[in-house]
Amino acid sequence: MGQRKDIDGSASVPTFYGKELRWKREEAGLTLQQLVEGSFYGPSHLSEIERGARRMPAELAEHVDKALGTDGFFKRRCDDVRKAKRRGHASYFERVLEAEKHAETIEEWCPTLIPGLLQTDAYARAVVRATHPLAPDDEVEEKASARMARARLFEDDHKTPMYWVILPESLLRQPILPPGAMAEQLEHITALARSRRILPQILPWNCGPHPFMLGTVMIMTFPDAPPLVYTEALHTGDTIDDPALVKEYRRSYDWLRAAALPPEASLAMIEEAAEDDRNGKQRH
Repeated sequence: MGQRKDIDGSASVPTFYGKELRWKREEAGLTLQQLVEGSFYGPSHLSEIERGARRMPAELAEHVDKALGTDGFFKRRCDDVRKAKRRGHASYFERVLEAEKHAETIEEWCPTLIPGLLQTDAYARAVVRATHPLAPDDEVEEKASARMARARLFEDDHKTPMYWVILPESLLRQPILPPGAMAEQLEHITALARSRRILPQILPWNCGPHPFMLGTVMIMTFPDAPPLVYTEALHTGDTIDDPALVKEYRRSYDWLRAAALPPEASLAMIEEAAEDDRNGKQRH
């Protein structure tokens, strides 16, 4: 058995919560398996909560409080942990924040912006400032930093999901940033692709009608749970787990993928756009 990793409770609210949970469990002389017995959750789920990697469901917190005799402590603190984990994000995005960390595959389409998981710091700040023009600087900083934290998903060699993204060709020509910064954004995407972290495809501007002319989508699959769909509008978002609706989104995304350019041709187009930006070449 490998050496158990210590938990830095000072790092965040979730890790403080998790460290307290582990301490109380071990004080009671219980293993992870013993503590979850009688609940609908497994020991690995509880272990991730102890490490601060997963939020505590209210029903599991209630079970833990009863088993450990902690007088409702862990249930009362559930909301504190949930709010801390979504800091910088809207409340409707909370479920996605946790789900994408445990996803086996993520497939995404966003017709107007480069998706958050792929954004550079400069791009994220430009988008946040544009959508919250009157927000104080510290709020913009918090939102942009939270968005950048999501991109750490691609830093773990063992847990990186297969991420497949379809980008409209128009995004390569949309001047969200000055040319140099836009080149860095496109080069970031190509670097992730070349390192086999993501698989991007470009939907040509002249592809004609397609199933996703309206709306965004993120489709996530999991090794131990049903698939989940997330769609978003300007100030709202919705997670969908109804099997029939998920199937419809799945079908539409597959038709969209069929209309996109092959991966290598798509990557070449992104690299060409980045080079044009680097050279100050105007693209049409």
